[in-house]
Amino acid sequence: MSALSTSGGLSARKWGILLVLCGAIFLEGIDVAMLNVALPSIRTDLGLSTGELQWVMSAYVLGYGGFMLLGGRAADLFGRRQMFVFWLTVFLLFSGLGGLATEEWMLILARFITGVAAAFMTPAGLSIITTGFAEGPERNKALLVYSGTAAGGFTIGLVAGGLLTAVGWRWVFFAPVVLSLLILAAALVFVPRSARPDRSGKRVDVAGALTVTAALVLIVLGVERAAHAGMAVSAGTLLAGLAFLVAFLVIERRSAEPLVRLGILRHGPLVRANLSAMLFSAGFFGFQFLVVLYLQELRGWSTLETSFAMLVIGIDAILSPTLTPRLVDRFGNAKVILGGLLLAVLSYGLFLPVGADWSYATMFPSLIVLGLAFSLAYGPLTIVATEGIAEEEQGLAGGLLYTAFQFGAALGLSAATAVSVAATRTQTPEALLDGYRAGLLVPFAAAVIAAVISAFGLRSQQGGVASTPPGAAAAAERTDTPVSR
Repeated sequence: MSALSTSGGLSARKWGILLVLCGAIFLEGIDVAMLNVALPSIRTDLGLSTGELQWVMSAYVLGYGGFMLLGGRAADLFGRRQMFVFWLTVFLLFSGLGGLATEEWMLILARFITGVAAAFMTPAGLSIITTGFAEGPERNKALLVYSGTAAGGFTIGLVAGGLLTAVGWRWVFFAPVVLSLLILAAALVFVPRSARPDRSGKRVDVAGALTVTAALVLIVLGVERAAHAGMAVSAGTLLAGLAFLVAFLVIERRSAEPLVRLGILRHGPLVRANLSAMLFSAGFFGFQFLVVLYLQELRGWSTLETSFAMLVIGIDAILSPTLTPRLVDRFGNAKVILGGLLLAVLSYGLFLPVGADWSYATMFPSLIVLGLAFSLAYGPLTIVATEGIAEEEQGLAGGLLYTAFQFGAALGLSAATAVSVAATRTQTPEALLDGYRAGLLVPFAAAVIAAVISAFGLRSQQGGVASTPPGAAAAAERTDTPVSR
């Protein structure tokens, strides 16, 4: 553990570091949320179809998820502060360029590169926390504050996005530039310099990064094309994605310095946390996308009205750093995560019979339950996915987790869009409503599967079955010492 790790409460120095890193994850949350409510205005201005509009969101999450593993590895190899500062600068530049886009391809390209920047910046920031704060109560507190800030960014982004879009959707891209500059200046002051990692005999697994990125892009593209192309084209794209995934696994198994040490995947809690995170994110983003379209395009609500309607989901920004730590202390991460996922199932289930004239009071229970679900699931999933992992692999652990979140988001957006478009036979209000109802089955199913996976973790915890921490497994691999299981 680094010199920053001490027992007891957080020092002023650690609070300064944590606030900078929280600022970065807040930036990521507000960026996504503002774009979410601006999508209909972007569609109108640039003349995009529903499928093309979905790619404005998916380009970001694909760049984010596709390069996250490489970003996590780069943080371990080239220095966490160095990666954080450099890619925050790239994020700043391309966020601004997105606001200057005049064609669909320009906007999608800018969003993709912004996502790539986030893919390097976010695991670097997370690994600064997981290596700079002592494992246990101190780190858990930092991670729950961190996750609560991410939720706060999303909440404020919903309102800010509505206000800025009322002026012009391009301001949704320009506003993060100002915030990025402030965070960058604070990072240079507060985040301490550290010795450059020893990279003797180590290299970046470029082949692994390229194959896993190709796999993620093709899988999401295959799902998205199911509604627009023939089954043969969609199936072919999916098979190509799976082929790249197999190639990635072969490369990782044979590589002396793999992008992902496959032994880390033997740790049951880490695997369950990542699968649950992927499915939870898929449901969350797919649901948000369809609800925004329902409110603005079927109901005719303004962007500002939509923003305030969705604001209640932001209750997680209050509960994540206040209620969730108490629940984790009392019941443990596994039970809290399962509770959050079951609430997500309830939230999506309540919205399935959505009608053409639903009042906000009718929608409210679903939206507030989703905010509570997010507050219970997000932070504890982050803790479980990074707990017990060796310091030199914290960047990798963060990369795996955020890859799961972002790949899930892209997959959920594509699947919900594909199902909704396929079920919309005409552009009449009745047909649009049928499409939304069909698409809403995707987040509901994702939440159900995530809850089932999470329940296995609860059973293991109750049965006293403890998996070997990845750090211990890695140490055993390096020393050829058997690890008992």
